[in-house]
Amino acid sequence: MIVDNMKLFREIVDLKEQLKQDRASGKSIGFVPTMGALHEGHLTLVREAGEHSDIVVVSVFVNPTQFNDPGDLERYPRDLDTDMEKLETTPCKYVFSPSVKEMYPEKDERIFNFGALENVMEGEFRPGHFNGVAQVVSKLFDIVEPDKAFFGMKDFQQVAVIKAMVKQLNSKVEIVPCDTVRESDGVAMSSRNNLLTSEHRDVAPLINKTLKEARNLIPERSVEEVKEWVVSQVNANPLLEVEYFEIVNDEDLQPVNAWNSGCTVGCIAVFAGEIRLIDNIIF
Repeated sequence: MIVDNMKLFREIVDLKEQLKQDRASGKSIGFVPTMGALHEGHLTLVREAGEHSDIVVVSVFVNPTQFNDPGDLERYPRDLDTDMEKLETTPCKYVFSPSVKEMYPEKDERIFNFGALENVMEGEFRPGHFNGVAQVVSKLFDIVEPDKAFFGMKDFQQVAVIKAMVKQLNSKVEIVPCDTVRESDGVAMSSRNNLLTSEHRDVAPLINKTLKEARNLIPERSVEEVKEWVVSQVNANPLLEVEYFEIVNDEDLQPVNAWNSGCTVGCIAVFAGEIRLIDNIIF
C-alpha cells in the first residue's frame, strides 16, 4: 500500500526485500520503533532520523510480550490511519505494521539477562517488561537492519536496556537517544496521555514541576530527603499516586545515596487514576 510517498508494509518478507534494494543502492537506513498512537514526540524522532538517514522506517506494532497487565494491553490506543496521516508530514518512507502472528509465528521463548539494569524501577514494578521489549526490538532490528535507531529519553531505562541488548547481540546498529518532548505545560508526551481524564490531565504537570523544583534542593538536602520530598509533593494531590521515585546513576541505573556519585537521574512513575505516567530529570 502506498500513501503519497510512503509505503505501508504488513509482511516481513516484503519490507526486507525493499530494504535490500535500498541498501544495494548505497542508502542508509534509519529506524524508529513505535507502538503507534503517534504524537509529536514520535514525530520528532522521525524527523531526527531523517536528518541522519536516507531512508526512514517507522514500525507501528503494539507488542504483547512487554505488557504484564492484560488490561493495559487492551487499553493501549490503536489508530493506524491517524498514525499514517501524521507520518505524512515527516521524512518517513516506509511504515511497517505487522500482525501479532506475523511477528510471533511461534512463541518467543528467549530470555535476556540485563542484570542490575532490569531489576530496578520499571523492571521491579513491571516484571518481564524489558524481556518483552528486548524480544520485539531485537526482532525488528533483524528485519530492518538499520544503521541507526532512534529512541526518546522519556523511557530512560528502556534506552539503557536496549543499548545493553545491542552489545550482547553484537549488533551493528547505532542507538541514538533523543531528548524528551514535552507539552507546553511540561507534561512528557506519551500515547497514554490520551487516556487521561480531563481532571487527571489537569494535574499531570505537577510531576515535571516537582522534579524541576527538586533540583533547587540539591545539595543542601540529602538524596533520601529529596526522594521523600518529591514523593510527598506529588502524593499531596489526591488524583496522583507515586509508584516509585528513584535517584540513580545514569550508567548502571543503581540507586545512589550521595550527590557525588557522578551524573544522577531522577526517575519517577505515577498513577493518574488508572493511567501510569513516567518521567525523569537529570540532576
